[in-house]
Amino acid sequence: MFDARLRPLIDPMLNAQGRVLARTGVSANQVTLVGLTLGLLAAGMIALGLAHWALVPLLLSRLADGLDGAVARVRGGTDFGGYLDITCDFLFYGAVPLGFVLADPADNGAAGAFLLCAFYVNGASFLGFALLADRYGMQTTARGEKALYFTGGLLEGAETIAFFVLICLWPALFAAAAWVFGALCFVTAASRVALAWRSFGGRT
Repeated sequence: MFDARLRPLIDPMLNAQGRVLARTGVSANQVTLVGLTLGLLAAGMIALGLAHWALVPLLLSRLADGLDGAVARVRGGTDFGGYLDITCDFLFYGAVPLGFVLADPADNGAAGAFLLCAFYVNGASFLGFALLADRYGMQTTARGEKALYFTGGLLEGAETIAFFVLICLWPALFAAAAWVFGALCFVTAASRVALAWRSFGGRT
């Protein structure tokens, strides 16, 4: 919901840092993999009951997720780079809730399963729309220059990171927050399905 509004604020900083990294010879794919490593480290720390400390690698991983695109804009992006980026993002988004489930299966198991199901459906609605958008030649830069077509929605990247920060600061809230956030993910997915129906000639 807020990604398009935040891009003009954060892109100049990311682009400046991306130019510095590109001059050192670092590739966008390397930055992507560093971001994934940090994200998985955060998930592992959460599973060990260190949710507060996990905030550090978690936020650094999201910084890397922004920087890989900035580096790609300097050095030239590739289709594989975009594929790697979205794959690593989805792994990160699934690993963090899994960390909370592993930390406390009794209290967090059902809510975590519901949230992961919601992420799965939401991701399918996102990727499916991107596939058809490419077939129809649709383009947008509202959320920055991306390898895939990024649709808006009630919940996007900014809201998900805010949710992760919230549950890392207050791990006891995970179950309640996961039920609510998961439900909103289903709303977001449903809105994308409706948008796809309008955009790609749905029939009843």
